[in-house]
Amino acid sequence: MQPEPWLRGPVPGIPGPLQPAAHALIMAREDVTAAVAGLSGEQLWTEPGGATPLGFHLAHLSGSTDRLLTYARGDALSQSQRETLSREKALTTTRPPLEELLKAWHHTVDAALAQLAATRIETLGDQRLVGRAQLPSTVLGLLFHAAEHASRHTGQIVTTAKIVRSRSWIG
Repeated sequence: MQPEPWLRGPVPGIPGPLQPAAHALIMAREDVTAAVAGLSGEQLWTEPGGATPLGFHLAHLSGSTDRLLTYARGDALSQSQRETLSREKALTTTRPPLEELLKAWHHTVDAALAQLAATRIETLGDQRLVGRAQLPSTVLGLLFHAAEHASRHTGQIVTTAKIVRSRSWIG
């Protein structure tokens, strides 16, 4: 068993100030993958005690991380990203399979790491505007939030997966 990503040394190609974000995203990928391994479609979409289903968290991880990275680049959301956001509202009806959701999450983390590697340190303080309301943030703020938001949902996935597997809840 390996140590956690932040104890494995620097991620090659990632600037020093962005190493914590890279480590958090790698850990989120690994923890999510382990937590959902072997879950059935029923387990993926069950709502134990009214909690949000694992499938929603996994789809939201990919979509929200992608959107935050778009804002960090200073870009507006594409039509495809807006459609993905809209589809998140219907996930419990469409119920994408685990393999599709996990593949999307791995792809998103790979894209995030590539973006971190390409980010110039001198741009970290550059202002970025977020969402329709054009709320102010910075490149660093968005990159950090992408990592901490992924960590938050990863914790929910890990905990909910344990509950779903234990069936110790009354649904």
